[in-house]
Amino acid sequence: MKTKAGFMRRKLGTQEVVVAVGEASKQFSGIIRLNETGAFLWDLLASGDRTEAELVDALLAEYDVSRELATADVAKFVATIRAEGMLDD
Repeated sequence: MKTKAGFMRRKLGTQEVVVAVGEASKQFSGIIRLNETGAFLWDLLASGDRTEAELVDALLAEYDVSRELATADVAKFVATIRAEGMLDD
C-alpha cells in the first residue's frame, strides 16, 4: 500500500497535516492532523509501497516501543487514512 496521489503532508505552524490537492480535493476537503509517528508513517507510505509489517518494523527501528504497541498504532493509522480514501492498496 502507498498514499494516493493528490495528498500532501504539510507543516502549518507547528502542526503536521495532510491535505488534498488537485482532483483529490473534490473528494476530500478536510485535513488530517499528524503526530510525530503519524508523520513518520505517512512519509514511509508516500515514498513507496509498504506492508503493515514493514511499517511496524520501521516504527520499532525508529522508536522505543513494544511490538504490540507498534502493531496497534500502525493498524489504527492505516485504518484511518484508508477510511478517508488516502491509500492505494
